[in-house]
Amino acid sequence: MHNIGLTTEDLSQMDSLGISESQLQSQIEIFKNPSFQLKLARACTLADGVGRIEPADMEKYLRLQQEAADSGRFIKFIPASGAATRMFQVLYQVYETYGDSFATIRQQAQDGDALADNFIKFFENIKSFPFYDDLKDTMDRDGISLDEVLSKAEFKTILEYLLTATGLSYGSLPKGLLKFHCYFTGCRTPFEEHLYEAAHYIKDQQKICRLHFTISPEHETRFIQLVQAVKPLYEEQCQAHFDLGFSFQKHSTDTIAVDLDNNPFRDKNGRLLFRPAGHGALLENLKDLKADLVYMKNIDNVAPDHLKEQTFLWHKILGGYLVEIQQNVHRYIRLLREGRFFDHEPEIEDFLVNRLLIRFSPDFPHWSSQDREKYLLAKLRRPIRVCGMVPNTGEPGGGPFWVQGRDQISSPQIVEKAQVDLHNPDQKAIWESSTYFNPVELVCALRDEEGNFFNLSQYVDRQAVFISQKSKDGKVLKALELPGLWNGSMADWTTIFMEIPGETFYPVKTVDDLLRPEHQPARPQ
Repeated sequence: MHNIGLTTEDLSQMDSLGISESQLQSQIEIFKNPSFQLKLARACTLADGVGRIEPADMEKYLRLQQEAADSGRFIKFIPASGAATRMFQVLYQVYETYGDSFATIRQQAQDGDALADNFIKFFENIKSFPFYDDLKDTMDRDGISLDEVLSKAEFKTILEYLLTATGLSYGSLPKGLLKFHCYFTGCRTPFEEHLYEAAHYIKDQQKICRLHFTISPEHETRFIQLVQAVKPLYEEQCQAHFDLGFSFQKHSTDTIAVDLDNNPFRDKNGRLLFRPAGHGALLENLKDLKADLVYMKNIDNVAPDHLKEQTFLWHKILGGYLVEIQQNVHRYIRLLREGRFFDHEPEIEDFLVNRLLIRFSPDFPHWSSQDREKYLLAKLRRPIRVCGMVPNTGEPGGGPFWVQGRDQISSPQIVEKAQVDLHNPDQKAIWESSTYFNPVELVCALRDEEGNFFNLSQYVDRQAVFISQKSKDGKVLKALELPGLWNGSMADWTTIFMEIPGETFYPVKTVDDLLRPEHQPARPQ
């Protein structure tokens, strides 16, 4: 470690974060010798990596899911940590870099300025946003009439009260605490929508509904206040008891930033700069749950009540499909452990190939029976995830692909754009051929056939990191993100992709997405 010049103060700083010298060294080696780009074999398509649930089978999966839910096996895991800064990026740019003349911005929009055009759309539709009443009340508190400000087009005042601590602080709050949908009874945050949604497919026979949110420490008080305010209301409405858990991304998962020469980056005070390592760091939070079956979903993908039925249905179907897969996996493991390999080898191999999408080495038939049995057992005894995939309609994000491993054998993986070498024409063509999108609708099985928890750290592709350029104190740096939670962190899981309707996917990535018809109040028929 001498070659990177760690001081006593550096070691003390690392110790306080729970970061070891070996961790630091391995991260710097990744910067020096990056190999994070994947080799795409082909996009997953229907019947070649993506399955479809037939209507005749739905009732069976609904029954299996209900049995597992009744026995309390399910929990819902929602990453809800990040601030909504990117959601309001356009508004921030206008607030910080544009002048005070609304007429000028309108003219810029007419001249083709996309950012100005987006802002005009926001401003002209501001009364349609679910946070409008809160914004109005906050400004009234300070003796400012929102109606008057709107009539004068004093948009900087509006943005100040929406984005900053002067008013609602929406620019620094996580999405889970923002108003997304309005009803006759009031407006709901995504946090509340997840409570209501979960009560319809994971409530057990004792009416207990378990959810876990990952949040940032600075937002804990606000989340607790929200829980205290709304939990009794939803427990009465949903006839459920919500067992809620919160956890933070661990500092021990932070990663070192480096300069362009791959030396540890130091801030203006001379301290090492460690940065949060992306959602892949939440694998530690998932491990700590010690859970059985886990639904996983992004905080911003929630539908209003009048569109929730499809979400309820397909969450149940995917959950039931997972239960059936797990039952078969455990049955085959028991057969192998009972010494019945030769009686069931063809059946087990067919299950692995056609249900679990496992691809064997060409030499597999020539291996000894002992080696074949050992291999089959290893492929069966892994965490399982069933991932819903929606038709690709151009939303930003990853999708399902067959990825060629270092052993030259392909496996189904969720791939993000940053993991692909788009300078390679062949890889770019495969990326652009994708017909499915990953909405982060996962249901996972985290225990083995004896009920023991899998050590999830054993199934991570450590090379599947993300490296990006950032800046700090006016200097350029390189940042390292750990393998994404549903990307490299689950690379060696049993992975099954199933087609689900696009009507289950209602993301809010920018503030203007709240103006989409599906996020607006239902209109009387």
